[in-house]
Amino acid sequence: MAGPLWPRSRRGSTDEALIRTVYEEHGNALLAYATRLTGDRATAEDVVQETLIRAWRHADALVNGKGSVRGWLLTVARNIITDRYRAKAARPTEIAESPATPPLEDDHAEAVVDTMSMLGALDRLTPEHRDVLTELYYRERSVAETADALGIPAGTVKSRSHYALKALRALFHEHETDQPGVPEHRSGLREVVA
Repeated sequence: MAGPLWPRSRRGSTDEALIRTVYEEHGNALLAYATRLTGDRATAEDVVQETLIRAWRHADALVNGKGSVRGWLLTVARNIITDRYRAKAARPTEIAESPATPPLEDDHAEAVVDTMSMLGALDRLTPEHRDVLTELYYRERSVAETADALGIPAGTVKSRSHYALKALRALFHEHETDQPGVPEHRSGLREVVA
């Protein structure tokens, strides 16, 4: 259909009637075109709907008498499909999680809780014990490097680290036995009551 779909004199009618008429006259051709381009009927239906929304927003383009309405609709549909393709290509491919494809990044919540627990326990140690563990484990220094950094003998570093780790174990064991509603297992380990 070349020429205006709706004469200027009848433009006072609602846009809803205009879009209904556009859909009745061009809907099947538009759906067939979109299905051919996308290869998926559901996606094509979404494209047709978006095309009709854009036609409703730009109703003056349909009634101005320039070019064919069907040509305008097919161009809009092609542009929508192109935009969707480009947007999809710009994003990384989504992969569903399954046992065969585990998530690329594990949940870090447990690591955060462990870090917070460790920082809390370190705060309860004496400054000497805390300093030795910080140098050895967090700064990954050797016994000799730790001794140089703290200005103490290497034997003292070994002794303090031994007693600091012993104190940490006691703090964590104390924390575990303070948890209400969690029974003690025979082996001394705790198990969560479901």
